[in-house]
Amino acid sequence: MSELPPDLPRLRTVVTYLRGELNRAERALNTAEEREALAARRRPPAEPPAWLIERGIGVGRLPVRVHAGGCWDARKRCTGISTDEARRALAEGVQACPHCRPDAVLGIE
Repeated sequence: MSELPPDLPRLRTVVTYLRGELNRAERALNTAEEREALAARRRPPAEPPAWLIERGIGVGRLPVRVHAGGCWDARKRCTGISTDEARRALAEGVQACPHCRPDAVLGIE
C-alpha cells in the first residue's frame, strides 16, 4: 500500500516539499564540502620522508639507489623508507646517491 495521497493536488504538494528538502540538503552538502576543502588547504604539508629508495625501470623494479629525503637528484621512481630500511639497502649493496651521500650520514661506508 502506498503512503502517498492518490489525488493530483496533494501529490504536487508532496513533490514541491521534497524538492525543497532536496535543495536544502544539497546546499548543506556543498557547505560541508567547501568547509572540508578549506580545512585541507590550511593543513600543513606532510613532512617529507627522511630516506628514499629509487627503483629501476621495468619488470621487478629493483632498488638502484638510496637518497636522503631532501636530495635534489631524487626522481619520480623514489618512495619513502625508514632509517632501518635505508641501512639495510645500503648494506645489501644498493648504491648510495653520490650527491646526498646517505651512506656517510648513516655511518655506512
